[in-house]
Amino acid sequence: MEMITTAAKRPLYLSEYRPVSELKVKSHDISYPKYPVIDIHGHFGAFYSAIYSDKPRDKKMIDETVNELKSCGIRAMVNLDGFWDGFMGITLDKINKTLLHHQDFLYNFVSVDISMIDQPGFEKSVFDHLKKAKDMGFYGIKIWKHLSLMIKDDKGEYIPGKGIRADDKRLMVIWETAAALELPVLIHIGDPKAFFKPVDCHNERYEQLLLHPEWSYFDSGSYSFDECMQMQENLLKNCPDTTFIIAHMGSCPEDLAFVGSLLDRYDNMHVDIAERIDELGRQPYRAKAFFEKYQDRILFGSDAYPEKMPLRYPPYFRFLETYDEYFGNGRWKLYGIGLDDEILKKIYYINAMKILKITKLQEEQK
Repeated sequence: MEMITTAAKRPLYLSEYRPVSELKVKSHDISYPKYPVIDIHGHFGAFYSAIYSDKPRDKKMIDETVNELKSCGIRAMVNLDGFWDGFMGITLDKINKTLLHHQDFLYNFVSVDISMIDQPGFEKSVFDHLKKAKDMGFYGIKIWKHLSLMIKDDKGEYIPGKGIRADDKRLMVIWETAAALELPVLIHIGDPKAFFKPVDCHNERYEQLLLHPEWSYFDSGSYSFDECMQMQENLLKNCPDTTFIIAHMGSCPEDLAFVGSLLDRYDNMHVDIAERIDELGRQPYRAKAFFEKYQDRILFGSDAYPEKMPLRYPPYFRFLETYDEYFGNGRWKLYGIGLDDEILKKIYYINAMKILKITKLQEEQK
């Protein structure tokens, strides 16, 4: 559709509106972080299975991707795409062999086949699977939002719906085994609050949901956002010995007071910031205070995958390291929170090293 460049002859469609800010403010181009970074939230299943692409990557392409990550200042990456033996042709052994040359850079997590929950021997199979993963050098467990928020349709594809509750007692074997094996659990429980609301003129993610209607849970029969948050709290309360990393800023970056209240009550809770700086950067005063108070419980994450990585990281670094104003390419602009060096180090790598039990990072590469 042709853009209107002169005095409007008709009202603009929202999709046509591309305002250019006239503000003159300080701007820092930060393509490399001040300190080493461990990205706790990455997806690299494309290295060994056609999950995100038509063809798995060969060794040369894997090497190039890892080198590109290192050139962005990433010194270690958690790959959450471990899954389980038999998932789309994957085996834990295949993952290890494929990524053998980067075992001191890529730290793999496994998942659990929840579809087996009602079959005899589920608890034993879960324990055996996680014990095997631990013995093979896997570092943690990833639980996907498909657990609660998605169901399979007649074609076998995941769509919004009421799945198994995250706090279902039949899943206790996962959390108890994780605690016994000292494996952290990174779990995605809730999506942005706007995804649960009507897609109308009041929805702050209206444009996204028009492009991706499948992201909306409103009127889909799935759990409400509040129900997801209750599951999350039940999980933290019922499993005090399990280390949880609640993805995407504790599921609720829109309400940091709520996330803080959980962190205050549950010592086993940590959060990552993956794909949520758009929310955090809109509330810089509250976000800065939150990062200062909970500096030992926040992990750097980006939801990275093997494409456009040099474009992914600079906004994170700029948000965390500077006081830059009104930046970013989205509808909502960001403001930096200029963290002190000691806090920045914790967010970037120290907290992750403690949880993953990493004692040394690779040498810096620029």
